[in-house]
Amino acid sequence: MTGGKKNTFGGWAATLVDALDTLWIMDLKDEFAEAVAAALTIDFSGTHMEQVNVFETTIRYLGGFLSAYDLSGDDRLRVKAIELGEMLLVAFDTPNRMPVTRWRVMDARKGYAQKAHSITLLAEIGSLTMEFTRLAQVTGDSRWYDATYRIMEALSQQQGHTRLPGMWPVLVNAQEMNFTWHDTYTLGSMSDSLYEYFPKMHILLGGLEPMYEKLYRESMETAIRYTMFRPMTPDIADILVAGAAHVNENYMGGLEFSGQHLVCFAGGMLALGGKVFEIARHLDIGRRLTDGCTWTYRALPLGIMPETFSMIECPTNEACDWNETLWKEKVLERRGPEAISQGATADLIIEYDRLPQGFASIGDRRYVLRPEAIESVFVMYRITGREDLFHEAWDMFRAIEENTKTELGNGALADVTRADGKVSVMDSMESFWLAETLKYFYLIFSEPGLISLDDYVFNTEAHPFKIPKPV
Repeated sequence: MTGGKKNTFGGWAATLVDALDTLWIMDLKDEFAEAVAAALTIDFSGTHMEQVNVFETTIRYLGGFLSAYDLSGDDRLRVKAIELGEMLLVAFDTPNRMPVTRWRVMDARKGYAQKAHSITLLAEIGSLTMEFTRLAQVTGDSRWYDATYRIMEALSQQQGHTRLPGMWPVLVNAQEMNFTWHDTYTLGSMSDSLYEYFPKMHILLGGLEPMYEKLYRESMETAIRYTMFRPMTPDIADILVAGAAHVNENYMGGLEFSGQHLVCFAGGMLALGGKVFEIARHLDIGRRLTDGCTWTYRALPLGIMPETFSMIECPTNEACDWNETLWKEKVLERRGPEAISQGATADLIIEYDRLPQGFASIGDRRYVLRPEAIESVFVMYRITGREDLFHEAWDMFRAIEENTKTELGNGALADVTRADGKVSVMDSMESFWLAETLKYFYLIFSEPGLISLDDYVFNTEAHPFKIPKPV
């Protein structure tokens, strides 16, 4: 909105690097050359920030350089990736070789002792594999592969020993290498890309490391059984939503019937895993999850999905009839006893909160230009050729473009439940808008040979890595 800037992710020009491969794919070669020249001047040896996020730096910067190199063949980008990789490798210089994920780079430069954190997000420690592996492949140097392999080996060894065997909790103890202690399990926020990388690492490694198939199969069987639900909808839609399971130390727990835009990647992940490992059931579950996200887009007045919401569950994952009385009871229940004591009724809450039928609450009404829904639509379309997905994608694109476009770019939306013309566009455009969202929209409307899934595999920031061919 203002044409300003935000120095996030180390202050190293995340949007510039994140957008390199998008420029190449869209055949904006002059702009690509200009952007590469600028990106090569980035100095990763220092930062004004107190700490950097190793995961975000890896997926955006390292992934961005590697993908731009794979697409263009410009060796300067490979050299820049090596420079960054050498810096990131220092984050693993701890007693147990587990990385410091929220890393004080300048302290490390001064030679201060480091140790991994006792509370670490699962996704941040478990989602470095693709980028480090691709860097090892294009350099022939196994140090990067070895660094992340140790993490995955530990996760594999503890996979059957968590409170929800097969999955790992959202918080882990990297300092003690304990990946079992927390009580929340989900494919969503704080875990997401760990699971996404299992089938993708299998693809990137040509199936030569059997561990990733084991990690995928066992985690998905648990996730399907314990974290997914069929929502009760007015049209009895054949859809699924991925929620979160809470399991206490006595192995007692329950499912949180919530949804996130972020977890919409799961449909594409299961479609990809189902295709790669020949599991037809996973393809079908991926379809239902993807359709759940497009259904949610259509259900909101702007045609855009909110960040988080909760719904009413069917008793099983089979069809259940629409029950308006039950819906209103759940709306009241989610609001809590205090609201009821103050005289709130379901009808008042539904009107005040602008709840579409089927939604019990909408916790975060923003749309921050996220890519996950169109990501799964794209992957599902490439794998199945379902023509309706092509039209779903066009409706999504039109809704997003009409509501987020500004004079300078596209801005996040404050509240997608408003249909009164008072939707506020925020002064924020995340780098993933250019790296992911626009790229997936562009690719679904392109010929399928452009960045073919037979030749490339995408990291979690939508950076396509070339799949090595057998010699």
